[in-house]
Amino acid sequence: MTQGASGMTRQLVAGCIGVLLLFTATAVESAGELGIITGGEKGTYYQFGLDLQRLVKQIGIELSVYPSKGSIENVYAVYQRPATQMGIVQSDVLAFVARVQSDPVLKRIAKKTKLVFPLYNEEVHLLGRRGITDFDDLADRRVAIGREGSGTYLTARLLFKVSEVSPREMVPIDTDQALAELRAGRIDAMFYVAGYPVKLFTEGVSEADGLAVIPITNKSITEFYPRAEIPAGTYAGQPNPVATVAVKATLISFDFRRRDCDLVGQLAQTVSTNLPWLVKNGHPKWKSVDLDAPLKGWEQYDCVTRALGRKSASTAPKPPGDNPVMDAIREMLND
Repeated sequence: MTQGASGMTRQLVAGCIGVLLLFTATAVESAGELGIITGGEKGTYYQFGLDLQRLVKQIGIELSVYPSKGSIENVYAVYQRPATQMGIVQSDVLAFVARVQSDPVLKRIAKKTKLVFPLYNEEVHLLGRRGITDFDDLADRRVAIGREGSGTYLTARLLFKVSEVSPREMVPIDTDQALAELRAGRIDAMFYVAGYPVKLFTEGVSEADGLAVIPITNKSITEFYPRAEIPAGTYAGQPNPVATVAVKATLISFDFRRRDCDLVGQLAQTVSTNLPWLVKNGHPKWKSVDLDAPLKGWEQYDCVTRALGRKSASTAPKPPGDNPVMDAIREMLND
């Protein structure tokens, strides 16, 4: 081979390598990376995150799923934690954040927090000793209300404020620890806000434990939280449906600009188009997801509406109107 031919071959090889590197770089660029913060690994939020991870992997989005201690941590994480563009949060936690006007950080979070989708109603699970017949019977009892900062913690405190039922002690521990304390007889009941079936209860509670899911029918509570029902046979030793109340689980993001906006929109479009796949292959709670359910006071992220081909709402998020739940939030802020 002549020197000229050899030089030409080297140039050709270099050119091919250059094209290959360019193609590889383009492929890497086209694959997106997002993060979602959820909840405890035995809870519904975390399972939803894993379902979304499987779905969007098919379109080249690598979705990291992070466990957390609950909704309030999630709001802060979406605001400030790197590579965490989305979170699952209870709607009453959104209302709580919107109400806080004295804290400049929370005020900024409320202004920039955006709805990706409403998801489903989360049932308020109240598990206790079989001698406790209903929510009002929690007066003068020791009740676990979830770890401080969790959505369960906030909702449980709001329920006690709204109903004016006063337990002897509200014990701020996480759900795994609460179940252990309940089984040991050191507390009387525990709250857990999550869509049924809750893995912690299906795997960790048996009839021999002498525990039962307790109805929540207090009139003051049911006036402002939607009524719900946990079907018969959902948990061990539960032969009948149990009346309770619910809060809406929501998928949120922060008002990011840059490339994250397009990726969140792409994820939302994929979820909207493939909801039947999630219903078939994901957590049973996907069956009750309504992506178009109205959530008063919170607008959908314009990165999402654009991807879905919808007209963006022009109104900004604002605190919901006054009602006893909001009054209870104000009281909590003053405590």
